Amino acid sequence: MTAAMKAGDRDRAGTLRMVLSELLKAAKEGDADEVAVLRRERKRRNDAREAFAGAGREQLAAKEAAESAVIEDYLPAELGEEELDGLVRAAIERTGAAGPKDMGRVIKEVLAGAQGRVDGRRVSARVKELL
Repeated sequence: MTAAMKAGDRDRAGTLRMVLSELLKAAKEGDADEVAVLRRERKRRNDAREAFAGAGREQLAAKEAAESAVIEDYLPAELGEEELDGLVRAAIERTGAAGPKDMGRVIKEVLAGAQGRVDGRRVSARVKELL
């Protein structure tokens, strides 16, 4: 944040202040998972971007997209398709899943193994595809 402030990058500094505030609030509430907070904030920005774009508010949509990009810089790298496939196949074997009714158990297993490095929607789509 200090570097952004010294560089005069108001947008980045403002985004980092907001994220720091959310992290402190989560810590105060007993939620020590910083990655989950960052993902939640990124998701909020992406949802807001889509809503603004749908309403024709392109300037606000661009602002939300920029904030999302700043938050993305602080998240761990996403899993690739091959890694995700391997986790899903291993989870299917471990849980003995046979059909769509077992999706919840498989998704839970994959998300635990991915340690916050993959979006739940991607996991859900891949599990559905492989079951």
